[in-house]
Amino acid sequence: MNTRHGILHPAATFLLGLLLLANLTAKAQVPAIHFESPREQTALLELYTSEGCSSCPPAEAWLSGLQTSPRLWRDFAPVAFHVDYWNYLGWKDAWSDAGFSERQRAFAQLWHSENIYTPEFVLDGREWHNWFTGKNGPKAGGTKAGVLTLTSTDTNHWQVSFAPENPPEGHYQVHAALLAGGIVSDVQAGENQGRRLKHDFVAINILAIGLKLDENVARGKFLLDASRSAPGKTLALTAWVTRPGELEPLQATGGWLIPPATN
Repeated sequence: MNTRHGILHPAATFLLGLLLLANLTAKAQVPAIHFESPREQTALLELYTSEGCSSCPPAEAWLSGLQTSPRLWRDFAPVAFHVDYWNYLGWKDAWSDAGFSERQRAFAQLWHSENIYTPEFVLDGREWHNWFTGKNGPKAGGTKAGVLTLTSTDTNHWQVSFAPENPPEGHYQVHAALLAGGIVSDVQAGENQGRRLKHDFVAINILAIGLKLDENVARGKFLLDASRSAPGKTLALTAWVTRPGELEPLQATGGWLIPPATN
């Protein structure tokens, strides 16, 4: 770029202006991501699973099939938590996390249950056994819960608001999980030795933050970095609201960041 005594040549100035304009235009054209629940409660559907569990592949296959369900993100928002307590069998599940196992144990304690197991489905904070009865997932229960909204312009920085159906009482927390899908794993040991497993809706990053009430709406911001290359072929976000320290969701929402490829 030609300069004279630190002053840009007019042609260079014009070129720089075009580059800046193009950059601003490109940013302006980035569409905002907007996920919003209905007023009726969207169910939080949790699967506790492990690559070290020979009973888990059928449950994971059923969960994978929900990618095309018309109820997805409207009636239910899914998340698969890979637990770590089967890793001792000789195969370490790369997606397992001790925190997910502790979450499952907290549910068991809440239900006064002495055992935890995989695969286990939890629907809106309750143990759910009827997952195999339908291919489209659970239906919404019809309870008026309020509207949960998430917005972002870069898939990393998110603004969240929750407008409860009834006047708010106390405080609220939002929980958010990045979900990777289309993951393929060739298991070399343990109960699934020699099997190729496919996973979807796998929690790879999760957080929880408190929300502040502002004119009967609970609001907050969080950072959940989706800019780094995620494993697999799809990426989604599921978020849900609870009372602080409680497990039962009040409302949930979510959607695709990188949707499944269509043929």
